[in-house]
Amino acid sequence: MSQSSNENRQIQKDATDLHSFGYAQQLLRDMGGFSNFAISFSIISILTGAVTLYGYGLGMGGPGVNGIGWPLVTIFTLLVAAGMAELASAIPTSGALYHWSTILGGSGWGWFTAWFNMVGQFAVTAGIDFGAAQFLAPLLGVKEDWNHFLIIYGVILLSHGALNHFGIKIVAKLNDFSAIYHILGVSALVIALLVFGPKHDVGYVFQTGFTTSKFPYWWAFLLGLLQAQWTYTGYDASAHTTEETINPRVKAAWGVYSSVLVSAIFGYIMLVAVTSTIGDTAAAAGATNPFIYVVEKSLGGTAGRATLWMVTFAMWFCGLSSVTSNSRMIFAFARDGGMPGSNLWCKVSKSFRTPAPAIWLSVVVAFLMAVYSGGYSVIVSISTIALYISYGIPLFLKLRAQSKGVWTPQHNGPWNLGKWSGLVNTLALIWILFITVLFIAPPNQLTGYTMGSVTVLLILYYLLSVRNWFSGPNFKEDDQKISALEHEIGL
Repeated sequence: MSQSSNENRQIQKDATDLHSFGYAQQLLRDMGGFSNFAISFSIISILTGAVTLYGYGLGMGGPGVNGIGWPLVTIFTLLVAAGMAELASAIPTSGALYHWSTILGGSGWGWFTAWFNMVGQFAVTAGIDFGAAQFLAPLLGVKEDWNHFLIIYGVILLSHGALNHFGIKIVAKLNDFSAIYHILGVSALVIALLVFGPKHDVGYVFQTGFTTSKFPYWWAFLLGLLQAQWTYTGYDASAHTTEETINPRVKAAWGVYSSVLVSAIFGYIMLVAVTSTIGDTAAAAGATNPFIYVVEKSLGGTAGRATLWMVTFAMWFCGLSSVTSNSRMIFAFARDGGMPGSNLWCKVSKSFRTPAPAIWLSVVVAFLMAVYSGGYSVIVSISTIALYISYGIPLFLKLRAQSKGVWTPQHNGPWNLGKWSGLVNTLALIWILFITVLFIAPPNQLTGYTMGSVTVLLILYYLLSVRNWFSGPNFKEDDQKISALEHEIGL
């Protein structure tokens, strides 16, 4: 039997599996395992988070933030990713975290999970693309001020919206290329530093005690962990694209977990290679762009400019994947009637098989979030906290369901943690609680006020209105409805 026949048979099996959850196969299912991995790997983007916040981490906790902080955050993030991968294997729908919480705890839990996830994803897109605008401005010779950053930012968002709307097959190929680009880019930088750079002092990477902040070093070091933790966001994209992935119960689960693992390895190699060449910590931390400053000091100005271009392109790829993921979450939530204007946001383009209105909503809201925040660290803090709250809710509910005997091993998918599930999820939840408190504490009070306000508004909206009309997704199979939706898009 040909590979194509096997693939078509698997696609039909996946569609039938999706029907069992009560949903039609409206989106184009042609993503392989590498493509599913690539979209999360691209959103994590070690050439985005680890680079744009390199100066923040270095200023807060010195070299030790990279040498010690990165692996510390990695260990706990891998636990979170493992818990999420287990659920992605058991419940392979684009609703992902929202559907997991609904099945495990009811429609109310699902509704809150969806909103925290959407807020986080809006902020992630804003952080990625605004960071790209800040890097692109000097390369284009444009004045580096707020107004010019906003203009460039708007153009970048428009490019991501247009590609996601009109060229989903192109986006899939660009995501694949992006994963390769990140690996090759990091490898080229590391090799250049090893071959042409100054002598490396690996021991320097683990030095602690330096901070430019007014806080005690131990607190500044913990605040500096935002560099690594924000980098490790967005890997839920592999779960959100399960309805476009072939054999998602296996491949989407591996996409969630392996995207974090591969990012951890290549990110650490890059950070050690760059940081070990610094020498003068105070000079590097005081530079306008510490990462580029270190590269230029090590390899020269031409190499620094080339690195700047490489990083900027990586950010562009990262933002493209972020819009894809965000729009799928919006689409999945809206088709269940969970947000204002749901009838619009759940529409799928007949010509392009993409959730076009959801794509443009993600672009517009991301732009407005950057205007509101007025500061890069605020955007990334909001995105980190909101996303990890949405990651933590279904993990908590699964633990609760296991303790009550409601969730048993037979509910697991082929990718599961077996007897380690409870311990892994417990440790993951402790970490999520820790970073949530950490990143709203001083000097991130605006993040705390923002997240507090969002939480209060969501609670009031739910109690006064939503609970009276939102019943959540109907997971019962409705052959007539499914056939009508698939017929509408030409299947």
